[in-house]
Amino acid sequence: MTALPQPLREETFSNPLDLAAMAEALARSPDYRVLRRLVTRPPYTPTVGPEIRTAILLDTETTGLDHRTDEIIELGMVKLDYSAEGRIVGIRDMFSSFNEPSTPIPPEVTAITGITDEMVAGHRFDDAAIAAFVDDAVVVIAHNSGFDRKFAERYWPVFEHRAWACSVTEVDWRAHGFAGAQLGYLLNGAGYFHQAHRAVDDCHALLEILDFVLPTTGAPALALLLEKARKPTMRVWAEQSPFELKDSLKRRGYRWNDGSDGRPKAWFIDVDESALDDEIVFLRTQIYTQDVEPTVQRLTAFTRFSCRI
Repeated sequence: MTALPQPLREETFSNPLDLAAMAEALARSPDYRVLRRLVTRPPYTPTVGPEIRTAILLDTETTGLDHRTDEIIELGMVKLDYSAEGRIVGIRDMFSSFNEPSTPIPPEVTAITGITDEMVAGHRFDDAAIAAFVDDAVVVIAHNSGFDRKFAERYWPVFEHRAWACSVTEVDWRAHGFAGAQLGYLLNGAGYFHQAHRAVDDCHALLEILDFVLPTTGAPALALLLEKARKPTMRVWAEQSPFELKDSLKRRGYRWNDGSDGRPKAWFIDVDESALDDEIVFLRTQIYTQDVEPTVQRLTAFTRFSCRI
């Protein structure tokens, strides 16, 4: 009988240089894709100069989805410097902290995050340390700012006065060759894998995604994100629109707001300034069939994703 091959053991490739050489050889072949474990970048010595700016990558883990009643149980942040061209210069600092909520962590949250009641027991956020960490940042970036900003502003007012960018909604990842906008998809597309659903780990993953040079632009994804975030958008409200036309609004990209947050109970959409006139024409001709003047709000990076508008 022919002996079956023995499984490869870790000690077979104990030399990291051998493993690196194998990975490089596989990566050069069109028949293989190589994913490397994400290794946290060490902090660098900050560079002083007028062209260097500071950003915060932020992620929260919470007891639920409602920013008004649920609680943050973990906050992770990575502070980085970037150039005017949107290239990451280096990491300046990192922040990670647990927080014990007022009620037990739901089992479904523990299943997703791995965070247990025992892990957070006795932990409290240091509000002063968080405010100091954010103080010199010009922009906060989250991978779903529509979620994280609302929670962060409720806990720490310092976040109300920062520009925010969203790496989920403000980059059309599919147009740049990625399978989707989920963090895991993007990280795999950039050639890495990591421990998901822990706050600071997700920040380090986001950093590598934003530093990835997009083949479609020849520039890092961060440059594209910042360019998009700097542009104002217009929020158009379709108040008192006919109920029977709700499917037309949904197909157009409108979202429903139930009015419980103090904003109108109505459908709304966010569009670029250049598309505002077309949107008003759509409402007048397809929804109201008359010359209405819909409520329009101008959003910038300082107000976008906030629960204050």
